[in-house]
Amino acid sequence: MKNLIEYYDELYPSDETQRKFFIDLLTTYQAPSKFLRIGCGTGNLESFLAKNGIDVTGLDTNKEILESANLRRRFPNMAIRFFQMSTIEMTNFLGKNFYNVIACLNDKIIYLYDENIMKKFFADCKILLSNEGSLVLQLYNYNMLNNEKVVKLPVRESIRSKIMEQIIQTDNDGFVINQFLENSSEKIIPLLQRQKIFPILPEQIEKFAKDAGFTKFELYEDYTKKPFTSESKTLVCLIS
Repeated sequence: MKNLIEYYDELYPSDETQRKFFIDLLTTYQAPSKFLRIGCGTGNLESFLAKNGIDVTGLDTNKEILESANLRRRFPNMAIRFFQMSTIEMTNFLGKNFYNVIACLNDKIIYLYDENIMKKFFADCKILLSNEGSLVLQLYNYNMLNNEKVVKLPVRESIRSKIMEQIIQTDNDGFVINQFLENSSEKIIPLLQRQKIFPILPEQIEKFAKDAGFTKFELYEDYTKKPFTSESKTLVCLIS
């Protein structure tokens, strides 16, 4: 993670379409609306939302990246906080029925590699959300795997760096991912090696969400709300 922090905002940018999507969604709730981001990284989106009057909480498991996120807390009267915490712990420490919107973006959900942990994630999000609250997920459309043993994901790149990812279906460990960073010196640095993942499919998302008590599902290709199709490379789920 120390190798990635310098490039994080370039490789995982918060662009205008993403910001508009969340502002439009959050302003449908009574102000100040409350937002929880799981896997917040450096807190770029969170800082923007807090500056616009949203009450923001960010969670991440990595201490170094949270230190970077906390550097954004420079403005007075911003309701924003970051905690080092996993999804397994969040219902023990966060307010139940408190958040209007919970988001897990940039494929972070697939690292909940065990099916039971994945089911608990949906159930816990339902517990933390207010009545009529929304869960937003953003990830690749993993129908692309199509029973292939090895699949390279689209390269994520900026002017200075790129991330390359490869998913492998193993006989014993299920799905694993290898992830590499090419930095500004063109040096290749391994970030993850055979990390277990759960490349969850749209139909599995809907099933787990229904089992957790959610009743409404909207699937888009991106934050512009372009309709999701079987050919879409990415997926944005709005669940309530």
